[in-house]
Amino acid sequence: MKPIQHFITITRHKIKVGQLCFRVKLYKQGLLHDLSKYSWTEFYTGAKYYQGTRSPNSAERDEKGYSLAWLHHKGRNKHHWEFWVDMTRKGVTAAKMPNRYILEMFCDRVAASMIYNGDSYSDKDALDYYESGKHSYIMHPKTREVLEELLHYLADHGLDETIRYINEEKDLRNDD
Repeated sequence: MKPIQHFITITRHKIKVGQLCFRVKLYKQGLLHDLSKYSWTEFYTGAKYYQGTRSPNSAERDEKGYSLAWLHHKGRNKHHWEFWVDMTRKGVTAAKMPNRYILEMFCDRVAASMIYNGDSYSDKDALDYYESGKHSYIMHPKTREVLEELLHYLADHGLDETIRYINEEKDLRNDD
């Protein structure tokens, strides 16, 4: 188990997401982002499966076929698209995420790319990661549209210009 390394990684991630959220004026979300990672259910798994290059939840999933830590995390954090997926007798459906959570999801993906990729980070990393798994994402079409727009804008224009675009042109803090 590597609890100290895991603590450092999740704390670095939380701080980076907080910085990005503050830059797009999501102050409360920047402060409260991913607090559940410090709960026993999530922290224990993170320490046990820590690798430093990918989510410990993926390693737990590889071993067990599921991740209890991920089930706990996605059920408590509205910036994950999985939080907004509902299973009914008619099937699986995705609710539209409020814009503030789409923005937090964007910040989360960028920060994760920065932390996991370190010095090799590029502004295209978050888009590449998204593209590699999007075929399995159950997202409301409007949620997908906004997230993809932001990830493509980041890849094409860089982080500072994307932050400016979000704040001055896009105004995603209004949830229509």
